[in-house]
Parts: sequence; C-alpha cells; structure tokens
Amino acid sequence: MAASGKHITTFEHRAIKLNDEIDGIKFDEPCLKALQSYYGVNGVPYYSLIHNGVRFNEYVGVIQVGDMVIEVLPKADNAFSGKDEKKHWRDILIDMLLSVGVFDIHAKSSSDLKLKSNSILDLYFKLFVTQIEYLLHSGLVKQYRKKEGNVTALKGSLQFGKHIQQNLVHQERFYVTYTTYDVEHKLHLIIYKTLRLLKKINTNSALQSRIGALLLNFPEMPDIKVSENTFDKIVYNRKTQSYTKSIEIARLLLLQYHPDLSKGRINVLALMFDMNILWEQFVYVSLRKHKDSATTITGQTSKYFWRPEFGYRSKIKPDIVVNKDKMNCVVIDTKWKNLNGYNPSPDDLRQMYVYHEYYNARRVALVYPGTEFSNLKGTYLDPKTGVEIDKECSVISLSVEPIIKKWQKDIYDEFESWFNLPIKKK
Repeated sequence: MAASGKHITTFEHRAIKLNDEIDGIKFDEPCLKALQSYYGVNGVPYYSLIHNGVRFNEYVGVIQVGDMVIEVLPKADNAFSGKDEKKHWRDILIDMLLSVGVFDIHAKSSSDLKLKSNSILDLYFKLFVTQIEYLLHSGLVKQYRKKEGNVTALKGSLQFGKHIQQNLVHQERFYVTYTTYDVEHKLHLIIYKTLRLLKKINTNSALQSRIGALLLNFPEMPDIKVSENTFDKIVYNRKTQSYTKSIEIARLLLLQYHPDLSKGRINVLALMFDMNILWEQFVYVSLRKHKDSATTITGQTSKYFWRPEFGYRSKIKPDIVVNKDKMNCVVIDTKWKNLNGYNPSPDDLRQMYVYHEYYNARRVALVYPGTEFSNLKGTYLDPKTGVEIDKECSVISLSVEPIIKKWQKDIYDEFESWFNLPIKKK
C-alpha cells in the first residue's frame, strides 16, 4: 500500500460530520460508514453516532480508518489557541503518556521519537520498529520447540503409525517427533505478524522503508491466529525480558485492528485512551515522583462498605490516598473536565463525604485541570443544624504546564501546601 495517508486532527467532545473539511481533508462517506460499522450494535466508548457524523467522547488517541488517520486530542481549557494549538495539546498528551509509562522503552534511539511524531499512531509504530531493530541487532533469542515430520536420519521418537503409513516405499526416511532449537517460537510469530500488519496499514512514508527492511531481515514465520489468550499465556524469562515492550505494542495493534471482512478495503485500527484514567495516573505518578520518604501514596485503594445478606460485598475505591503519618490521611479523586465556574456534581461531593468517613481522612479533594491553580475550600454541613462541621472537601484546579517536569513538580508543590493547611474547626 502506498504510504500517502490523510490526517485529520480534532479534540475530545468535538463532532465531525459528513463532508466536513478539517486540515484540508474531507471527512467522506466511506470513512463515516466504516466508523458506523465499527460502532456496531453494542457501540464503542470512543465516540457516539450523530446524524451524518460522529461525536468523540472523553477518549483521546488515534483511529485509523483505511488510509485516513483521525487524531483526537485532549483539551482542558481554551488558554492556548492559534495555529500551534494542536501541536501544544499533542505534545502534552504524549508527555503524559510517557510520564505514566505507556511508552516505557530503553532503546537508545527512542529519545527523539516524540519530536518527530505527528500522532500517537506514528509514535506507536516508531516505538515498535525501533524495538524490533534493537532485537535484531542484539540477536534473536532461540527456544526449544517440538517438531514432527519425515527426516532422513533417525532422531527423537519414532511415530510408528505415521511412519508405516507414509514410508512404505521410502525406507530411507523416518517419521519422528523431535526437539529443535531455533528462532521459530511464539514471540517471533507475533512480531512477524505485527510487521506484516504495519506494512499493510502504515501511512507514514518515513517508516515505510524501515518496515520493509525489517521484513527482509526478520526470519519468515508462519501465520498464526491471535487472541487475548495468546498473549495471556506468554511467560518471560531472563533471555526474553527485552521482548516485553514490543509484545505489548504488538498486542495493542493486533487486538485493536478490525479488518473489513466484507469489502477488504476500509479497515479500522483504534488506539484510544480514557482521559479520566490518564489524568488520574498522571497526578498519581507526579505526587509519587516528588514525595518524601515519610509519605506513602497509593492508588485505587479499596475498602468494603456494605455487605448484603447473600452475595458479594460492595467496595469504595478512591483514586489516590496519601498518608503523611498514621493520623494524617488525605483522599484525592481526579476528574478530567472543566467545571467552568460551576460546583462539582452532588454525586461527586457525596462520594467524597463517604471517603472522609471510611478512610478517617483529614481532608479530601476533587482535582480538575484548569488554566491556573486554584483551591476552592468547601465544608460539609451538619444534617440537623445546617452548621459547618470539621469535614472539608476542596475543589482543586491544576493549571496545564507545557514543560512536563515543571508541571509535575508544580502539582506536588501545590498539593504539599494543601496537605499542610490547618483544618477549619466548627
């Protein structure tokens, strides 16, 4: 396939309609029909269908439809606008993904991947290609595997039934089962299948020759069918540990690729991330990165809070729990949305009240992205008297900083000052 793809960039919660022109590219009917078919009866979380179009949800990343790449970027505010707006948010998204370890590789040539990538899809493809180039350069790992067939020398165990059946007139041959030591094993079968997929769907001309070179230099492997179970059964050892990241990327690409079996033309590949989860992980990693040794920070710490007479107990699970000491616990829940001056939802505030009770928290907070740092302190009220009680729930807004290391340090500094604020007594 010629590497001459089309590229559209939009933002979360935006809609694209039939014949809309974005970045000089028209959103045409075949692309819309492919997305409608991919949506199916049960739907997908990435977007919803509207009349003659789609509206993207809080998921960001890339959906490739045939030779068209639709890139969906986050946008927490309107503080940055202009011709570089898309580059600004693309860089922030990639930096956040790098920070939480989505692209955690150690190849020497990976340092400039972000600078040269036009989308998350490009970044994934480049990471995979770089990893496989590194593996080839280091030497592919061999493993033992069982093999069965006719050979001219007796080795392994003779399979009498098949030997008699196939070698009545070829007494110089032996039908045996034996063990061989070579590069044809599951890891390489998966990698080769992924390289062939990249050859088919890649639209980045800069990568085309590197993918072609890998297919020439990588040993040809038989095709296999892959599923979640294929990857779940992989066990790494000391020799194959270096394959981990390339297999993770292969898993994502192979399992998220949906070929159009009816026409064989408009295939769909979706690599999308839930911004609520990414925001939670980013805040969590930023706090852990700068914490002192006396502070413990845990994510998704659950507690049971209700048990039925029959059946399973119910849990509560806050995003982040910080313990400065045994008597100084704070609970944080992150939300990737802009409040635009409004209060948090009553459901969110009620949830934070429960965290206050069950974690014996000193204070709790809802954390949002914003244009500048702010801390709106709120106090819960006594249900009988309406008087303020000593249970605080802050609404914290964290400004988005384009320099990722500074942003992470700023996040920790702001939280550190909030941790140490005196509690308002009733």
